[in-house]
Amino acid sequence: MFSSKLPNRLSKVGGRFSHQSSDYQYLQRSQIPSMHFQKSLPRLPIPKLEQTCERYLNSQEPLLSNESFQRTKKYVGEFREGPGKHLQELLMTHNANNKNSSYISQPWFDMYLRDRKPLPLNYNPALVYVDDNRPEYNNQLLKAVNLIISSLRFYKSLNGDLLEPEVYHMDPKKSDTKLFRSVCSKVPSALSWYASYLLFNAYPLDMSQYYNLFNTTRFPQVGRDKIEMNKSGKHIVVQYRGNFYVVDVLDNSNNIKPANEILGSIKSILDSRVSPAEFPIGVLTTLDRNDWAKLRLQLVSLGNEKSLSYIDGALFNVCLDGACNKDPINVCRQFLHSDGKNRWFDKSLSLIVTENSSSGINFEHSWGDGVAVLRFLQDIYKDFQANPQVHPGMESNAASESLNKLEFHLDDALKSAIAQASKDYEKVCNSLDVNTVQLEGLGKDICKKFSLSPDAIMQLGFQVAYHKLHGKFVGSYESCSTAAFRYGRTETIRPCTMATKNFALAINSNKSLSNQELLKLIAECSKVHGQLTKNAAMGQGFDRHLFALKLYAKEKIDLYEDDAYKALNYNIISTSTLSSPVITLGAFGPVVPDGFGIAYEIKKDALGVLVTTYLQQANGPDFVAALHKSYEEILSVFKNN
Repeated sequence: MFSSKLPNRLSKVGGRFSHQSSDYQYLQRSQIPSMHFQKSLPRLPIPKLEQTCERYLNSQEPLLSNESFQRTKKYVGEFREGPGKHLQELLMTHNANNKNSSYISQPWFDMYLRDRKPLPLNYNPALVYVDDNRPEYNNQLLKAVNLIISSLRFYKSLNGDLLEPEVYHMDPKKSDTKLFRSVCSKVPSALSWYASYLLFNAYPLDMSQYYNLFNTTRFPQVGRDKIEMNKSGKHIVVQYRGNFYVVDVLDNSNNIKPANEILGSIKSILDSRVSPAEFPIGVLTTLDRNDWAKLRLQLVSLGNEKSLSYIDGALFNVCLDGACNKDPINVCRQFLHSDGKNRWFDKSLSLIVTENSSSGINFEHSWGDGVAVLRFLQDIYKDFQANPQVHPGMESNAASESLNKLEFHLDDALKSAIAQASKDYEKVCNSLDVNTVQLEGLGKDICKKFSLSPDAIMQLGFQVAYHKLHGKFVGSYESCSTAAFRYGRTETIRPCTMATKNFALAINSNKSLSNQELLKLIAECSKVHGQLTKNAAMGQGFDRHLFALKLYAKEKIDLYEDDAYKALNYNIISTSTLSSPVITLGAFGPVVPDGFGIAYEIKKDALGVLVTTYLQQANGPDFVAALHKSYEEILSVFKNN
């Protein structure tokens, strides 16, 4: 799915790498301009009202009693024949008059920005890299600097329209080729998508979110936040022990500064061994958004606007943390929430590197989704593996070692607010429980043997496990990208189906079904899930459509007032996967207080799941135990067929 980057050779001048050479400045030099396909990308379709109603009912059937389902069916019929038609006309008209967007992009964006809940645990996810297999590069200083420079090379390639376009190749051997690049680069932008699709069966993806990776922050305001981008920023902000440092990384010509200068700047911060900040203002970004917005106004009134503008306008944030126990649960906690004192959760992207060299990111979610973030992570990882710009024993430029530390003026009220925010955040983080499941033997290979979808098998396990514990089925959510369309965001896959219900009831009961019969039930689950996934990826789910229609409703509508609609959208089981060979761990918090935040990955011959829950709200240990047993039972079916 992710384009391979072109060979990147280092140029030398007089035996030294020239920081002005294109080989240093750019991570990629794509033959096809980065945004070449954007104009011709198809628009996100608005599903037909009849299909949305049918798909909605299919998702409700496994969750409801017969009586409740008949009532919901009645509401859906009335909606389809009555107010739904009018709302569909309004949505279609609005969409036709706004051709430079998608019908969901602004409402979905607005949904994020209006929510007043704190960002950490509720919205910001974390992704953690696998450890570097080169011990000599696996220390905080070298890893941080190499990640910074690779990120800047990505930024320069993107801004220079030289980053490889994101393309999903159905058959990479036929389309991820020199011929593909040569042909598509010559086709006018307005027709380029059609050439890619018709000639090569390759699907360019939307890249409109990529620019928000850099120079962007979520700005807290009462009622509704806003996203601000300051393209003039030539610096990064480095957080160390709760202190903030401004490091200039681009020169006046927008070139990346020499590697030894950036090395000198980061080294001087780490060598300072500065005392932890007495009042770390970063912890204020853990607050309820209205509370934080008011406190930020207080910060500005005390003369801190310039310092805040440095943070807001930075290309990205870098958090240099203390040592972190390498146990997956401790790593999850460090990258997902930490103690908040060395974070700025409003920043669109924060690179995190610990003293013992764990590394990854925490990112603000309103501006974009996993496709852009994962592409960025993969590209910079490959770059600092193949082309590290700083090396063991490399001398730093002493001239760059003066520190530009941000100072903040605080009154007693703000000091008290920071102290209270730290205490409150500690309580919230302590209430989070993190548990993991790993199982060898159940992976992509055995799924392929039976022509089954690995993702469907993972999702089936979640349904079986929940039913084992609670004897019922609940609203479940799986995120699916709609980046195949211009300004696409995500659509929901509803993985609780009649097929998964039938298998769960069979495996969790005392019915003596044969392994062959159970395999047939699993095959049906895979078939149904595969169709739901295809529908969602092609913009043919129902969740976003019903969400958009509801925004046009002026009066109460029975479908939306129905308890069944509210229950479906109260996602007890919320799941997401971003599988990648460079990622060892992903994590996000539960989306409802008594829910399960499930990040998962299925490899060739193993699977891994990380589950977050809130103590006294949901039982994480019991759930992962049931989940492990569920996967063992599924594996047993495979082994006995």
